[in-house]
This record gives sequence, structure tokens and C-alpha cells, in this order.
Amino acid sequence: MQLKIDEATRDRFRQTFLENNRIDPKYYNRYDVKRGLRNADGTGVLAGLTNICNVHGYVMNEGEKQNIEGELYYRGYNVKDIVAGIQGADRFGYEEVAYLLIMGKLPTTEELSGFQRLLAQNRELPAGFFEDMILKAPSKNIMNKISRSILALYSYEEDPEAKAPEDELYCALSILAKMPVIMTSAYQVKRRAFDGGSMYMHQVRPEECTAETVLSLLRPDRQYTYDEAKLLDLILLLHAEHGGGNNSTFACRVLTSSGTDPYSAYAAAVGSLKGPRHGGANLKVLEQLDYIEANVRNWSDEGEVADMLTKIVRKEASDRTGLIYGMGHAVYTLSDPRAVILKRTALHMAKGTEFEPQFSLLNSIERLAPEIFHRETGLEKALCANVDMYSGLCYRMLGIPEELATALFATARMAGWSAHRFEEKVTGGRIIRPAYKAVGKPKVYQDIVDR
Repeated sequence: MQLKIDEATRDRFRQTFLENNRIDPKYYNRYDVKRGLRNADGTGVLAGLTNICNVHGYVMNEGEKQNIEGELYYRGYNVKDIVAGIQGADRFGYEEVAYLLIMGKLPTTEELSGFQRLLAQNRELPAGFFEDMILKAPSKNIMNKISRSILALYSYEEDPEAKAPEDELYCALSILAKMPVIMTSAYQVKRRAFDGGSMYMHQVRPEECTAETVLSLLRPDRQYTYDEAKLLDLILLLHAEHGGGNNSTFACRVLTSSGTDPYSAYAAAVGSLKGPRHGGANLKVLEQLDYIEANVRNWSDEGEVADMLTKIVRKEASDRTGLIYGMGHAVYTLSDPRAVILKRTALHMAKGTEFEPQFSLLNSIERLAPEIFHRETGLEKALCANVDMYSGLCYRMLGIPEELATALFATARMAGWSAHRFEEKVTGGRIIRPAYKAVGKPKVYQDIVDR
């Protein structure tokens, strides 16, 4: 609801707000503040320990940061090996990875089948939930609706504050199972309420895996190819987890450390992931790609593409932030293993289709961006393509609406969030509370008539 306010009051509020919410940047250097919980060399401040995931993008050699090819490990297993094993066996892999992250071990054939059945049996939303929580309150933003829906599930539980390990596990698995249904239902309602489109509501098919369920519930005719489902499954697998330091997982751990309920912790993680500096970055890649396509006459002319990227870095084009979206990462330096894997699959899917020119354009951007960025900014920061560079194009090839790109990220990452919540509850032991130094001067209170 918009605040009812006259123009003069609005301008006065704005000016007062800005005047009293700025801190002089010199204080951050004076007190050696780790802004963003990051050290001066870009490495993260060590805030915890984890057995769940290792995001490896550099090594410290005699106090100096040394760039290396990126590696990603789930519970000690290299994600490249996981993907190779799953693709070699020609099967879906997201459920296997979710089991690995949550349970801490690779499942046997029997354990995996039981886990898949468990998810299938718990996908349906509680009676009346769709009507009361989604249909009657449509949202233009699917991430906000997912967050609200997770919070609302609290009210449908008999004992939502139960703290036993098995209660935590059951809650996490229930939400994990329902995420595809919440997401697609929110989208269908959004289409009807705001886009003038038709709403297609299908029954859940218990024989479908998570990727198949998403495609089946999204499409009017429920039809999809095996290769399409395999591509979406790969995306979900690569988005399932990324360490305890990423913003949404850290948010989940922060809330967990306070002793709050799981629904509140997971909803907070969704809210964090929505941000354009985090999961919402995949939408920014697509927006910028559209801009480049519209303003570069010949996509195969690298000189034209380079000129456009130069303007973008100079803040003369695109959204004028100076950022080339899809390039750069907080940890990875020479390469993001997720981007490497997804790029290979995207090339296979795009070849010979209408999307091949777009893939080639992204490939040119990835190749040209580092040199242009270093030349224009003078910064020597390593710049590699991150997973967002190619995930958006993959969604387009699958016919998945752009507003679901970040929502699919959240659907996949629920596995990682829950694993980190369990670990924080078992081993954290203290509420997370970093220090903030007050730099304001003491003031003498004045009576209202003297102000």
C-alpha cells in the first residue's frame, strides 16, 4: 500500500532521511572496518566452520592471494565428479545431491528411491493453502510470494516450534518438496492477476522428479523432452549449495543462531536471495544481454561488442552502474566451475537453434570483458564468468519465464539452506552478533519548543 503523503512532506522526509543516514567513508578506514565482512584483499572474514561445502577460488601463498581455477565441493565431493557420474549414468541428479547435502552422505539406490518417494508424497500443499495464501493475495514478485508462503506454512503445522532433530529434518524436507508447487502456483496466479494471461493448475505427478515437476506444472500441455528436464536438473544441482558465507545462507545461519523457528530462517534466506547482488543477478544478466542485443548491430563483430562493453564499464550505457553482469565472483578468480559445466551443456542445447547467436554473444562477452574492465578501471581484480552468465540463457531455451529465474535458484538452494541450518543448530552454540562501532557525537536533548 502506498503511503499517502503530500509532495512537500515527501521532499522534506527524503532530505532528512539522507542527511541522517550517511557515515563518512573515512571512518571505515580509520577503524579498519571489514565492510561486507570482507578483508582488504577481497577474501572473506572467517566467521565459522562447515563440513557441507567448500568454495575454492584462490590460495594464500606467504600472505598473498594467488588465483586458481575454481573448485566446488559438496560434502567433500568435487561437483565436477558428481556431474560426470550422474551424466555418465544418464539419470537425474538433483535429488541425489539434496540427499548428500542434507544427510551428509551419498545415498544408495534404495535410499535415493525412498528419498524421491518421500518428496513426491509431500509436494501437495495443505488443504486450503493455495486458495488462502496464494490465490487471494497475488504478488507481482514470485520471490516475495515464496517467502510469504514459507512463513505461512508455520500456521499449518501442529507444533511448528518443535526443536528435536527429526522435527527439523521433517520440516526441511516438507518445504523442499513443496517449493516447486509454491513457485509455479504463484506464477500462474501472477499471470492471471497482472499479465492478463490464463492460469493453468495441474495435479502433481508423483512419478516426476523435481525438474520434471517444474516443467510439468508450468506448461499448459505438460509436455517436455527428456533433454529439457535434464538441463533444468543440472541447473538445480549446480544451484543447490555454495558454502556458508554466501549472503542467503549466512542470513539463514544468523537467524538460526537466534533460536528462531525454521520457517522464519528459510523465509529470510529467500529474501536475501532475491537481491540483485545475490540470486537476482541472473535477471540482471538477461536485462543487459537484451540491451546489448538491441544496441549492437552485428553480434559477431567483436569490435562492436567490445565498444559496447567499454561504454558499459564507463557507465555510459546499460543501467550505468559500470557492471558487466555475469562477470566476477567474490571467491572464484580464474573460473567458476558451475559456469564451466553449464556453458558446456548450454552450447550443446543451443547448437543449431535460434539461441545459438545469443550463446555466441555471451561467449564473446565472457572473453572480452576482463581485458576491457582492467583497461578502463585500472583494477587488477581477476574477472571470470559466474554461473549467472549462462543460466539465464538456459532458462530461455527451456521457455521458463524470466521472473522465475531467481525463484528456481531458491527452489534448488533450499537443500543447502537446510543443511546449514542443521549444522548451525548442532555446532554453532552462540548467537551471531558482529560489532558495530558508534561514530556519532553525544548530543544534548532539547525540549521540543527549543528545536
